[in-house]
Amino acid sequence: MVKKVANGQTQKVYFFGTCLMDAIYPDAGMAAIRLLESQGLDVVFPEGQSCCGQPAYNSGFPKEARAVARQQIEVFSKPYPVVVPSGSCAGMMKHHYPELFVGRPEEAAAKAFAARVYEWSEYLVDVLAVNLEDKGQPTTITWHSSCHATREMGIIRHSKALIRQLKNVKLVELQRESECCGFGGTFAVKQPAISAAMVMDKVADIVNTGASAVVSGDCGCLMNISGAMAHLGVSVAGQHLAEFIWERTHG
Repeated sequence: MVKKVANGQTQKVYFFGTCLMDAIYPDAGMAAIRLLESQGLDVVFPEGQSCCGQPAYNSGFPKEARAVARQQIEVFSKPYPVVVPSGSCAGMMKHHYPELFVGRPEEAAAKAFAARVYEWSEYLVDVLAVNLEDKGQPTTITWHSSCHATREMGIIRHSKALIRQLKNVKLVELQRESECCGFGGTFAVKQPAISAAMVMDKVADIVNTGASAVVSGDCGCLMNISGAMAHLGVSVAGQHLAEFIWERTHG
């Protein structure tokens, strides 16, 4: 069913692609877009979009982060929802953009922009109320919750709700799900030894579930965890939630 707004036009949503999805996981990005389109939405992908600004913000460069944030606010200027397939980037845009512009001329625009930001699974569950039909073979997976998705966006229940709609998928919870995988963006570069130790703990937890794949909603975590598993020779696949769902419902 095509989603319509008051004037009879197809409902439009913006899609923020994220740096890592664009560079490392483009298939996941296309899956996220296709799933939105399958719900009758017109997905708008502004070519002028860039990074959300989180690396600069987390590294203590608010001026540079403001410059990046300002560009996103300008590029995503129409009053459409901004759907973000990452709890990390969504958290930056929804919670930290308003902080960056407190007392500045752009403060009102930053707040209005932030109010339109949704993490991808959150939008599918709370706004679209999607119903998924699982066409895949029985499988067992586990789920990694990113820190920002858990603590800033609070959207893990949405992601798991989507997974639990897939009748042939068994979800085995991690014993240490609330622990960071050790990526943390610039943290992994500045503290490589600590980061490596943390991801080893995460991989061990994943292996102990007996799952054939680990699914997550953040590409940074997936890149870190999948890289560690490949280095160790662990034969567990790492996949973004959107790509996992697309393959099972449309594959």
